[in-house]
Amino acid sequence: MKEMKEFTTGEAADLPQQSEMVCIYFSRPDCGVCGALRPRVEALLNEYPGVDGWFVDLEQHPEAAGHYTVFTIPAVILFVQGKETVRFARHFSIDQLEEKISRYYELLQPAEP
Repeated sequence: MKEMKEFTTGEAADLPQQSEMVCIYFSRPDCGVCGALRPRVEALLNEYPGVDGWFVDLEQHPEAAGHYTVFTIPAVILFVQGKETVRFARHFSIDQLEEKISRYYELLQPAEP
């Protein structure tokens, strides 16, 4: 299973430009729900190879919370072509996230002749 890349250094603002679709998962080590949800988000992203997954530990990178206006965790933001298109925070289901990712993923796939 492919794990989300962990944001370690650099500018958090650069993450949405890493690929056509970027999913950023925000968490903290003291969040039990975040720890339980992360493997499920990673498993979901494995179904969409065109989505670049990132994990941001807000304890180590509090500036990222300010940049992305994240006030509660867990939070997931989906960027499509560098623009924020979907945001879930605190209470959301994997099914809701999958529905949104699937929709944009299919829109970006080339049309079959």
